[in-house]
Amino acid sequence: MTKVFASIGECMIELADAGGGLYRRGFAGDTLNTAWGVRGLTDPAQVSVRYVTRVGDDAASEEMLGFFSRAGIDTSHVGRVPGRPVGLYMIALQGFERSFTYWRDSSAARLLAADLGALRAALADADCVYLSGITLAILPPEHRGNLFAALAEVRERGAMIAFDANVRLRLWPSLDALRVGLEEGYRAATIALPTFPDESELFGDASAEEMVVRIAGYGVPEIVVKDGAEPCTLQAEGRIEAIPAVRVAEPLDTTGAGDSFNAGYLAARLAGQNPAEAVRLAHKVAARVICSRGALIDMTALRQVTQAEPA
Repeated sequence: MTKVFASIGECMIELADAGGGLYRRGFAGDTLNTAWGVRGLTDPAQVSVRYVTRVGDDAASEEMLGFFSRAGIDTSHVGRVPGRPVGLYMIALQGFERSFTYWRDSSAARLLAADLGALRAALADADCVYLSGITLAILPPEHRGNLFAALAEVRERGAMIAFDANVRLRLWPSLDALRVGLEEGYRAATIALPTFPDESELFGDASAEEMVVRIAGYGVPEIVVKDGAEPCTLQAEGRIEAIPAVRVAEPLDTTGAGDSFNAGYLAARLAGQNPAEAVRLAHKVAARVICSRGALIDMTALRQVTQAEPA
């Protein structure tokens, strides 16, 4: 039976520096990046990948939907908001580290949770639902309530709910609002995929182990703390272990590294692999992605990661 992976969030137009004052246009966004990775890492006959968002009725929205469809991503639960555009962001690179400038305040995706009935329909058959702190940040508070109501029903029937805080302070009205929003996200989740440097600064966790204890306190049974090139800290199945990352001598671009890690982890879990095996695949996927420009890499290259001999 085909499993359903549903990713909820915002895809935007991506502008990446192509040199000479020119920019290369693409489509990306944290939850789309992860959906793309899961699509590339899984067999379409075994896993259906669905994106849950809203777009406008302009040419860019049409091109975005075509991009999803060509990638094999189900768009049947992408809503339309006439008169609203899709968001846009620009990447600036210093060495292999990146920063972003955004134009997204009036994007259609901000209304993705306006209709509780539509959300319920989008998630009704999902085996794994994925969302991020950015998904929560772009929603008005009342729409966020709709999302959590739909997620509660997903969790009650035993499906996986994966949450990456993906801390972006500028999207929240205050630090307190950010902390409260992320805590709500964790309480809805069965799998947590935090990043240590981001959340340790926000919550004051002195170590990855302290972060695990804090997040477990929200009721999350499965936790993977990412830490760049350092080992991940995994808590699952009653034990905690550190799993080393795959070293990359000369990374080219870290855009989408965490999103691709999440894709590797969730693809493996959907395939029935245990959490430790899933982390090892996720490390390999992230290592491959940071050797390429931009948030998305060719799906053929992703499939090659799963076909490689174990590290």
